[in-house]
Amino acid sequence: MRYILSLDQGTTSSRALLFNHEGAVCSVAQREFRQIFPQPGWVEHDPEEIASSQIAVALEALTKAHAQPGDIAAIGITNQRETAIVWDRSTGKPIYNAIVWQDRRTAAFCEQLKAEGKEILIQQRTGLLIDAYFSASKIRWILDNVANARQLAEAGRLAFGTVDAWLIWKLTGGQLHITDASNASRTMLFNIHTKRWDEDLLDLFDIPASILPTVHASSEIYAEVSSVPELNGITIAGIAGDQQAALFGQRCTTPGLTKNTYGTGCFMLQSTGARAVASNHRLLTTIAWKIGDTTNYALEGGVFVGGAVVQWLRDALGIIRTSSEVEALAKSVSDNGGVYFVPAFVGLGAPHWDSYARGSIFGLTRGSTAAHIARAAVESIAYQVADLMDAVQTDTATPLPELRVDGGASANDALMQFQADMLGVPVVRPAMTETTALGAALLAGLAVGFWKQQGEISELSLHESRFEPQMPRAKVRELRARWKEAVERTKNWQRAE
Repeated sequence: MRYILSLDQGTTSSRALLFNHEGAVCSVAQREFRQIFPQPGWVEHDPEEIASSQIAVALEALTKAHAQPGDIAAIGITNQRETAIVWDRSTGKPIYNAIVWQDRRTAAFCEQLKAEGKEILIQQRTGLLIDAYFSASKIRWILDNVANARQLAEAGRLAFGTVDAWLIWKLTGGQLHITDASNASRTMLFNIHTKRWDEDLLDLFDIPASILPTVHASSEIYAEVSSVPELNGITIAGIAGDQQAALFGQRCTTPGLTKNTYGTGCFMLQSTGARAVASNHRLLTTIAWKIGDTTNYALEGGVFVGGAVVQWLRDALGIIRTSSEVEALAKSVSDNGGVYFVPAFVGLGAPHWDSYARGSIFGLTRGSTAAHIARAAVESIAYQVADLMDAVQTDTATPLPELRVDGGASANDALMQFQADMLGVPVVRPAMTETTALGAALLAGLAVGFWKQQGEISELSLHESRFEPQMPRAKVRELRARWKEAVERTKNWQRAE
């Protein structure tokens, strides 16, 4: 068997990649799907479209490599996290659209929980902060707002899953309702210390345990595909949420190693090994992966709008035609011209956690151009990541030796150089930036013996580009102080209406 098939189900597209034994990409296929915005702050996906697009690109990836199912040692799945799907077990049909991690409809309910003093309980059990970002309040909303949903749930008819669980349900024809520990840890219902669904939290959110998937390790043989003829018989053997998969794909398996993924959002994770480190700076303690009986943890901070700000420039503002044009436009001016763009379209994530912040552009003058706005948008990504790094370094009291990066926007050299300047440490980008998909492939490959042990994985080549800090620190302090002022002015905006 020559390949591992990685299914990389993201927020804006479904992708499939074939990896060989050297960890190189042999083929890739991608398909975007609809983003549904029923109301301001609401974000949904069609679960059937997620599944159909993911299966379609899997078949396309095999076709491109002239591969047959017998050439595939295993399938690894990595997915957008926290997105909640509820379906009817008997029909296999979703009872509502997937409510996406970016969705803010349950923000008021989350504020109510905070007012009731539930934050300490939830943080101690789950490592998470109370926020609409996570799955629990989304599940509750579906049960409370979809006709007959609660009655069906109480009767044992409904199943909840994050996107990984939904895909496995579809690939196995409804025979398997499972998730892995990394995805379970993002629901705000899973106790990351006991590694079980937490009864107190289920009571708090009024969610029946019967709808929950069984939690498995991130690397084990789960089942074979049985409902897609062209893929039937292939073993499904790896599952990890996208950011945990990227951490594994970057080989950040030693405590202190840190990666940042530049995708729709930006997500920084630092490996903390077998220790679940509690944050004093509103970061998240999360399960990184579980292999065998060993659970590894990470400290995480998330930026809700990273690369998505470039999509906004393309789709809403129309100042670029393709996302790849943004680097040239941003570099056409020597600096940001005093323009700062805080892309808080759906609130601010770590370390601010403000559901009521909204996107703003500051410092516009008659001399401001589309190029200045584009540059400010690109710079906003690096500023937000630098804010995360400040928090994690204070939490762990560990100097950051370097930042390992991946994801679509990491291909932007100007952004990576600016990121190194803002952090004051090297930014290291592997030549193959598909580390999220690679992480899922590695987990699956370990389970079936495609790679014999983790030591073999660490020896895979990681040809790198390094970006060394160049900007004087006084200039960095000046820019970041202005950025922080802009962030403060976006906060609490919606509530002030």
